Amino acid sequence: MRHLKSGRKLSRTPSHRWALMRNLITCLLRDERIQTTDPKAKEVRRWADRVITLGKRGSLHARRQALEIVRDKATVRKLFDTLAPRFKDRPGGYTRIVKIGRRRGDSAPISLIELVASAENAVEAPSGRRRRRSRGRAAAKETGAQGKNPPTA
Repeated sequence: MRHLKSGRKLSRTPSHRWALMRNLITCLLRDERIQTTDPKAKEVRRWADRVITLGKRGSLHARRQALEIVRDKATVRKLFDTLAPRFKDRPGGYTRIVKIGRRRGDSAPISLIELVASAENAVEAPSGRRRRRSRGRAAAKETGAQGKNPPTA
């Protein structure tokens, strides 16, 4: 049993999982929003909040700890210079997860994870699910035919 073992395995080896989290965190901090599957988004939220807390500390030791995870100096500079002051009064919860539907190929649940923006930096979230109707069904409804092959008289 996995009692008291935190974190998701995501069907990966530990080294692959660690590399995946590093890449997702780096992309999230650089672009401030990424689209990924629900379990990955929930796991990257834990790590991103920890890295932003390091940025809020602002010390040299915290910067070196952040560089162990992020490994991109420009992104760490953005974290400490831009993002940390934005969240200085916020005690936690720096990310937001918005579920946006299912992936077309394998029907995996997809989410948008983004950094919570202040009032002046607010970015509008996507409207949610979109339904598309195929042309065949729409044409069939207009003509009154049913199915792919309408009955011929």
